Amino acid sequence: MTQQQLAERVGIKFQQIQKYETGMNRVSASRLWDIAESLAVPVAYFFEGMSEMADSEMDAVASDVEARAPVDILADKEALELVRSYYAIPENQRRRLFELARVLSDVA
Repeated sequence: MTQQQLAERVGIKFQQIQKYETGMNRVSASRLWDIAESLAVPVAYFFEGMSEMADSEMDAVASDVEARAPVDILADKEALELVRSYYAIPENQRRRLFELARVLSDVA
């Protein structure tokens, strides 16, 4: 199946499929469901091999996540205010701001 055919089945533009494929954009759970349905595979298909990850690898991933963010980030007043402000921004501008933040976080 081509990217164009998949995009038509899912109801999005093929450029979005390209962004998903390259990892430029994240795939939401509902979109992953739509893609799996279009490809006639279970959602679990996209996670094959994950259970084979060694315990030490899982521990490393968990500690990396813990080191980068507090346990309950929304308990922090500043973080909560930032999230509320973020969602008050119009969607197209919010997307641009998100991309900027992602680039800046990769640099840091």
